Amino acid sequence: MAMPSTANFNLTALCKEGWLKEALHILLSTHNPPANSSIYLQLLQRCISKDAITEGKLIHSLITHRVFAFAPCTYFQNNLINMYVKCGSWIYARKVFDEMTEREVSSWNVIIAAYRRNANPQEALSLFYQMQRTGVQPDQFTFATIIPVCAKTRALEQGMGIHESIVERGFSSDVVVTSALVDMYVKCGSIHKAHQLFDKMTERDVVSWNAMIAGYAQNRFYEKALETYKKMQLAGVKSVSSTFASILPACAKIGDLQQGIDIHKSIIESGFSSDVVVANALVDMYAKCGRYAQNGLVEKALKTFNQMQLAGIKPMSTTFASIIPVCGKIGALEQGMYIHQSIIKSGFLSDIVVASALVDMYAKGKNIHKARDLFNKMPQKNVVSWTAMVAAYAQNGYAQNGFCKDALRVFELMKHSGTNPDHVSFASVLLACSYVGLVDEGCKYFSDMNNSYCIIPIIDHFVCMIDLLGRAGYLEETLNFIIKMPIQPVVVVWTCLLGACRPHKNIRLGVFTATILFELDPNNAATYVLLSNIYADMGRWAEVQRVRRLMNDRGIQKTPGCSWIEGHKKVHAFFVGDRSHPQAHDIYAKLEELSWEMKAAGYLPDSTHALNDVEVEEKDLFLCHHSEKLAIAFGLLNTPPGTTIRVVKNLRSGKCIYALHCRSSPSVSTNRMNTIKKNTRVAANYSKQSSQKTFQ
Repeated sequence: MAMPSTANFNLTALCKEGWLKEALHILLSTHNPPANSSIYLQLLQRCISKDAITEGKLIHSLITHRVFAFAPCTYFQNNLINMYVKCGSWIYARKVFDEMTEREVSSWNVIIAAYRRNANPQEALSLFYQMQRTGVQPDQFTFATIIPVCAKTRALEQGMGIHESIVERGFSSDVVVTSALVDMYVKCGSIHKAHQLFDKMTERDVVSWNAMIAGYAQNRFYEKALETYKKMQLAGVKSVSSTFASILPACAKIGDLQQGIDIHKSIIESGFSSDVVVANALVDMYAKCGRYAQNGLVEKALKTFNQMQLAGIKPMSTTFASIIPVCGKIGALEQGMYIHQSIIKSGFLSDIVVASALVDMYAKGKNIHKARDLFNKMPQKNVVSWTAMVAAYAQNGYAQNGFCKDALRVFELMKHSGTNPDHVSFASVLLACSYVGLVDEGCKYFSDMNNSYCIIPIIDHFVCMIDLLGRAGYLEETLNFIIKMPIQPVVVVWTCLLGACRPHKNIRLGVFTATILFELDPNNAATYVLLSNIYADMGRWAEVQRVRRLMNDRGIQKTPGCSWIEGHKKVHAFFVGDRSHPQAHDIYAKLEELSWEMKAAGYLPDSTHALNDVEVEEKDLFLCHHSEKLAIAFGLLNTPPGTTIRVVKNLRSGKCIYALHCRSSPSVSTNRMNTIKKNTRVAANYSKQSSQKTFQ
């Protein structure tokens, strides 16, 4: 007896409403199930959406054993395979496929796609070739499925063979197929072939654009990636999350902050701000671009990171590894400690790169004990973590010579642990030697690089050696070292030598070095400033004015000094003469108060290196409104007595800042950080050690 039409109607209604078990109950309780294939296809789709493999098997059994009037067609069998695959039952999917007496191209496409999705690329390729041996020719859907398999397995040779088949069968104009080919060539490292194919495309979709942008970025053609991204915008193709995830790292690599900001605006407009990968890429971009900036733009990285967390987006380990150095750069130790807590909660403290970045951040924040404690608690140590600790002691060694010796001790412990130092490790230990004048030790380490570890010195190591010899006063030896360098001396090399000429009052070598620098980089303000200071130290004011006039005539501007200080859970930036801060009135009043107290105590600012063509009163005013002093005044106003005030500068400053009595010695970081213990009085004395500077 056939099922009444009302039952058919009930089944259809139940299928549409998603009542899978109820529909199956009707079918199983019916003596003669309907032979209407559409009902069973609807039920199979419900099984897929609900991941109901048990119900799917019941439907399969029902069709095979009870629906005698309905012989399953190829289309139905393809849907059965699809259901088993998506519900995770591989054995049954392959069983249905193997039992098919007749297979169409769509049958092969379904099973090949199934193996591709479930990480069995070799079987997918095997089926692709088997299909052709049985006489079934692939269509555009087959090619669009199998090409990504070649991309995933980096099977360039097989991919090129499939490309030839695509051309022979006339599918080379299919945008989906061609986009997959472009992506395959990119992932197989054949960027030139991908570029040729992309240029020939008459129609491009978001996949092909994304493939080229990602390809250029991954192969370090960052400018080309940005150029392609701009062309994509002009073509009217809307970016997706993967577009932004590919282009933001390109901005980060070349330090193109403005382009990164423009892309950020597009992300907001496109509604991808809450995408996890995009948000993490944004933080990474701002963090890395901030390292190139000299005017405090690194705060944007922290702001973006905080917004990401407020939105509930979980940072990845790479994001933490990018944002932590930002805190170290601008002295945002409180913010860094907050991020440290987030790292612990996220379970990334065991990540060696993240933990090493924390060690470096605490070191830059002058909390060397916290850095050492973190390092000691690391369950595993590799060259990155050992180097972070060597660098931590080296960075703090300028203020305390003992730390430099600790840097050498940790370096030796690293070697004894079986971890071979890398080029960064040697740069850090050479820096430590430079700070305390360990010339013999530094020369030995430099020699060991190549002789013992087969590490070819790069420009960083040569600069460290020049700094080591120059600080120690071996200026002629330093010049000979530069002349004998196996690589061409660049601007930073000669600048380092010029900086060494000043404390040792070698005006002859200073002028010689400056002449070379004027030829290499006539627009570098540092050369003019250093040469002017050398002349000023020797009292040759006419030469000072000549250098300054030359600088003005050429329109060369000094990099503005910027000081950062953390307060009220944010980082505040100050520039010389800055009045933009909301507390500017109180800050300048505090400076005036401090100025009178210092003068009353007998202190006079050192205006030796201030502008020499202005009146004394103007010099004093210029020095009093120094960015670092503004930051300290802000700190004094906004922290209770006894609080440690940490100020980070991007440039060196004059001696007058140390008129503040320091209970804990001022110290110097990669940029330069002063740690000043707040006191209620101001004194006129400062130690010889505290007046030393570092220039990097």
